[in-house]
Amino acid sequence: MINKKTGTIALIVLVVIIVISLIISIISNSNDDKKPLTSKTIYVATGGGKEDFIADEEVNNILKKEYKLNVVYDSWSNGKTITKPLVREFIGEGNTSIPESEWSVDNDSCSKYDALFTSDERFYNYYKLPPKEDEASRYTVLDGSLTLNTPIVIYSWKDVADTLIKENIVTLEDNVYYITDMNKLLNYILEDKSWQDLGLDKIYGKINIASTDPVTSSPGATYYGLLLSTMTGGDLSNEQVQANLPKLKEFYKKSGYMNNTPADLFELYLRTGEGAYPMIVDYEKSIVDLANSDKEAYDAIKDKIVILYPRPTIWNSHCIATFTEDGNTYLKAFNNKKIQNIAWSKYGFRVGTTGGNYDVSKTSVTGIPQEITSVTSGLKMDTYNEIINYLSNMN
Repeated sequence: MINKKTGTIALIVLVVIIVISLIISIISNSNDDKKPLTSKTIYVATGGGKEDFIADEEVNNILKKEYKLNVVYDSWSNGKTITKPLVREFIGEGNTSIPESEWSVDNDSCSKYDALFTSDERFYNYYKLPPKEDEASRYTVLDGSLTLNTPIVIYSWKDVADTLIKENIVTLEDNVYYITDMNKLLNYILEDKSWQDLGLDKIYGKINIASTDPVTSSPGATYYGLLLSTMTGGDLSNEQVQANLPKLKEFYKKSGYMNNTPADLFELYLRTGEGAYPMIVDYEKSIVDLANSDKEAYDAIKDKIVILYPRPTIWNSHCIATFTEDGNTYLKAFNNKKIQNIAWSKYGFRVGTTGGNYDVSKTSVTGIPQEITSVTSGLKMDTYNEIINYLSNMN
């Protein structure tokens, strides 16, 4: 039989062993944290509009720790992914001693990419097609998807929204403002109606929706694709497109001066206010990004501005096309719920399946629907080119 003294000694020894084990475990984990992460460097050609997101430290730590990827991003305009071979020599990286005439995705001496991250769905879809005679060679696309999404919205002001509700153009549903008669609003613009005609005397001038230029700006082209789809009632047959292009051009002429970047337009909207910019076209993500990056600025205007959701609207989708197995791993990382939560909560990108792995009520921005249910399909590249060419010829 074990006496009391022996039992006490045994208990003390057991406690000492447990404490030592815990200390060893803590030291081991600490040393593991200090060890450099072994990760593979991959190269991604990327379009604009998501610079802060792809530079996010937390996102890049997840890519390194969980997917063993160190991602190097090179900026590419959407159009150049078609006209130039997607090799790193083009931007002065990789083996720059190779003559430009030999740059090709088929030349094994060229420094290549693992994936393409476009900022426009039409270029993603177009890249997957065989190149035409006057276009650059392309990689074989292994996989891909629409990855970061944000709908086109119209930013306005409380007085303007209330006036458009009286005109039966806007409807307020569950604290979300929807443009339920876009054609009526477009006709008001084409008819040169003024804000005073609608009883909004404090705003001078004709009704207008400021946007970026569709001829020079990808976001502007996306918006004009939405306008054409609205004018045709969603029938984008060649006959309907041709019939409505003159109306679209008339709208374009009445729009006046246009900015080339959404960021500049959004800043002007915030800085100059309701009188200068009663309505502008931009992305939903812009207001979420502002609320997170500059809370003071957002708090100053949050009770004045209104987000109007066209019915239907159109997605601006940032899409990944993969060319290697490492690129496939990169694409897979965007199914990570932590990355998806960062994409929404910090930068306003909707991700994942319809409804999303995010909760809009968790953001400080009000008037945002959980789901975007009324959406028109993106137009094909040929239709966009037809719009741009038609608008460019101002005769």
